[in-house]
Amino acid sequence: MMRPSWDKYWMEIVMAVRKRATCNRGQTACVITRDNQILATGYVGSIIGAPHCDDVGHWLIDGSCIRTLHAEANAIAQCAKLGIAIKDATLYCFLFPCLPCTKLIIQSGIIRVVSEFDYQKAELSKKFLETAGVEWTINRPQEYAYIN
Repeated sequence: MMRPSWDKYWMEIVMAVRKRATCNRGQTACVITRDNQILATGYVGSIIGAPHCDDVGHWLIDGSCIRTLHAEANAIAQCAKLGIAIKDATLYCFLFPCLPCTKLIIQSGIIRVVSEFDYQKAELSKKFLETAGVEWTINRPQEYAYIN
């Protein structure tokens, strides 16, 4: 058996982390790494102490569930809470980051984003990353991952 590349290996871990998501409308996840070590993982989920969508239903505003925090924001917040520096790290994610998460990625010093799937509303995110000099790759750029 051939060993997977680091990118493939980390993306396989993203797929495992996705299973912890608590909103079936957005079963996404991410892994933040540096120097081939995991710094943090994150998945879509409610804020600490709040009920989960999967248990009580979605809280929708303008067609988006606002009960949850996105995977990227969860992972970055975890690093902030635990004092883990993520400058010069790579973020691996299931779905290309939305614009608010992209801003957090840039501000936190992450220098590379690898996504499994494109996101239909990600054009501004891509422009922001390019402007900031953050490298990005989409493994399946012609496909969108539709999640309920």
